[in-house]
Amino acid sequence: MGNQLRYRVFLYGFRVWRAYNLKALASLYPSNVYVCGSLRRLQVMRPQPQDVVWVWGCNVPTSLAAYVLTCRARLLRIEDGFIRSVGLGSDLIRPQSLVLDERGIYFDATRPSDLEHMLFNRELTPVDVKRVHDVRAFIVEHGITKYNLEPRQTVQWSSGGRLVVLVPGQVETDASIRLGCTAVRTNLDLLRAVRAARTDAYIVYKPHPDVLSLNRKGRIALEAAKQYADHVEPGVSVVSCIDACDEVHTMTSLTGFDALLRGKKVVTYGQPFYAGWGLTEDRAENATAFERRQRRLTLDELIAGALLYYPIYWDWDLKGYTTCEAVLHRIVEQRMALEANGGLHKLRVGFVRRQLRKAKVLFDSWTGRL
Repeated sequence: MGNQLRYRVFLYGFRVWRAYNLKALASLYPSNVYVCGSLRRLQVMRPQPQDVVWVWGCNVPTSLAAYVLTCRARLLRIEDGFIRSVGLGSDLIRPQSLVLDERGIYFDATRPSDLEHMLFNRELTPVDVKRVHDVRAFIVEHGITKYNLEPRQTVQWSSGGRLVVLVPGQVETDASIRLGCTAVRTNLDLLRAVRAARTDAYIVYKPHPDVLSLNRKGRIALEAAKQYADHVEPGVSVVSCIDACDEVHTMTSLTGFDALLRGKKVVTYGQPFYAGWGLTEDRAENATAFERRQRRLTLDELIAGALLYYPIYWDWDLKGYTTCEAVLHRIVEQRMALEANGGLHKLRVGFVRRQLRKAKVLFDSWTGRL
């Protein structure tokens, strides 16, 4: 315990609300977590070799990386895990999982990541395989995704017996597109490419939930989408859409991973973490990440890396680290409770209500009510 108590975590450059939401996850010892808004502040704290500096996403200033290297501390890039919460991160809902990466970050295809290294090198044990099968079955049975917000229902589109292709929209300013895409980089470009690849298919375009919530940019004009898509599906769960389609075509969306879990064919036009391993049909041009990913994976190996061993999981009720399996059960419990009292609908709709909820998080973070 003595070593743990001396282990410090510095949250560098985090927005106040994000530091407020993530401080508990950084350490079981809150007094060891420090929020540093500048390099000068970090230098005052004098990180030691056993300390860790967290940076959100992939934007690590060169001066910061150089300083942390001289301190011999560890620099970790942080992002939300693939099974996150009931509710949107852009609505400031607290995450139940994070990924921490020392080599890079999973969505940055320009460089290796800890996840890529793990997928390339790790061998599964019989215990791993059993856990993977149980986790996959539970996710599929309960319709779990990253945000678990949209209503789940059976979808029947008037496809006339044609091949049904689901095209998930993305936030076009996301780093996953900037760092993971080559020729196809916008939702409209994706729809155009899918129509060229599947000329006779029934194409369903599903806008991203962050875009529909007006939290993020990425909308394409409805009329422009209809040049290539037969139907735009804004309302139902992406899981319902996956269940109703034959194929998923995407740039780098996590929907492609969701579709693999459910046994669907996935075609990629970018370099998401789950592509290039022999599990997807990959159409990205000049895909440098695929040159690194020479191992052929099984779906079990992909799931084990992405869900069991790359993320950390946190239980907000118990205030401690937990497992993927426990978070899956917790999310189902939370979603069912919200569905029963109408709270799930309130999380999803009502612009003013959502802004007030976000304002409360911001107020609590500024006033230090941890």
